[in-house]
Amino acid sequence: MERFDNVLQVPYHTIQHSDHPLKGNWNKKFFKNNKPIVLELGCGKGEYTIGLTKLDNSKNYIGVDIKGARMWKGAKFAVDNKIDNVAFLRTSIEMTGQFFAAGEISEIWLTFPDPQMKKTRKRLTSTRFVEMYRNFLVPEGLIHLKTDSNFQYQYTLEMVKINQFEVIDHKTDIYAEDEVPERLLIKTFYEKQWLLQGIKIKYISFIPNQNKLIEPDVDIAPDSYRSFGRRAVTLEE
Repeated sequence: MERFDNVLQVPYHTIQHSDHPLKGNWNKKFFKNNKPIVLELGCGKGEYTIGLTKLDNSKNYIGVDIKGARMWKGAKFAVDNKIDNVAFLRTSIEMTGQFFAAGEISEIWLTFPDPQMKKTRKRLTSTRFVEMYRNFLVPEGLIHLKTDSNFQYQYTLEMVKINQFEVIDHKTDIYAEDEVPERLLIKTFYEKQWLLQGIKIKYISFIPNQNKLIEPDVDIAPDSYRSFGRRAVTLEE
């Protein structure tokens, strides 16, 4: 990872009390172009980040994850295939505000995040995180959620409803649709396993407004299954 020019690994103590120098300068100093920047938060092995670059070369992409062993695969693929509009940032999602300035990000993808059924503050579509996203999204910037979790999907629907966000699209079963945008057909390591289990894949995209955020207070049935562990069998790609 340290040899890859497309990877930025930042120890927590270096940004605990200050912003990173690339904040507000990603286009000028890193990508050296003016393309819109798209984030994937919790990118894992980088399958979705890389998949998006293949579909649309008119944007820059940054995959964010704390686990370098996973991220290495996507970073290496980008290096080996000379994909120059993608970067990988190794840091915790909670610290992304230290890296991106107001209006620097055009879209955010949340792909199969842990639904955090017992810890609202850790849900990536909670008021805590949406407030952070709004600090660096462009006006009318999109947030995409693709998930196997019915709990995560229903919670996000409630979050969007109570805060009167503009819903751009939502699907309760992506693969039951007659026509599906190519960007939703990118399959991650974990998505392939969920599909083999017969679990429906949900999706919602929305634009968060600038009103004071309200956390939904509703009872949502928990998911009846658990996430795959780190020893899950790797599928053929």
